[in-house]
Amino acid sequence: MLVTGEVRVGGPPPDPPESSLAATAELVFDDFYHAHFRSLVVQLTAYTGDRGQAQDLVQEAFCRAYANWGRLARYDDPLAWVRRVAWNLGHNRWRRLRTAQAWLLRQRETHVAEPSPDRVALDTALAKLPPKQRRAVVLHYLADLTVAEIAAQERVAEGTVKSWLHRGRAALATHLRDTTEEVRDV
Repeated sequence: MLVTGEVRVGGPPPDPPESSLAATAELVFDDFYHAHFRSLVVQLTAYTGDRGQAQDLVQEAFCRAYANWGRLARYDDPLAWVRRVAWNLGHNRWRRLRTAQAWLLRQRETHVAEPSPDRVALDTALAKLPPKQRRAVVLHYLADLTVAEIAAQERVAEGTVKSWLHRGRAALATHLRDTTEEVRDV
């Protein structure tokens, strides 16, 4: 085999440099990240009630996805993996921070700008739903997931998801109707 400069004559083509393979994988991950970050933040914001926390959770989920991107890129639906990780992180963070937040709230009074009455009514109604119904409602109406996709993510039958959605909608309607009647009575 004769080698002249960078060109090999009479032999196999050179292997691509490691950096070009990494750059291709990063571009694919970057596209995936930019395509799905915002929608996941919206979902987690509705579930947690805190946009900053939702952004942190989604960012952490994407960091974990990036660390395992070689494996995840071959999945049929890597977004489902990232979403599941983000929801699990949210649940775990809530459990860890529950005691700390209760302690902090007892220590000082907080003053924040007043949200709109509709927002308060909706947040209150969502908070009254059981967690599984709330998660199903948020995933179906904010994440635009189908019943089958929610069932696959939650590892339950589609009928169970339909039941959660039905009960969640009925409870929301009742809570929101009660709220508007209380406002009219005042």
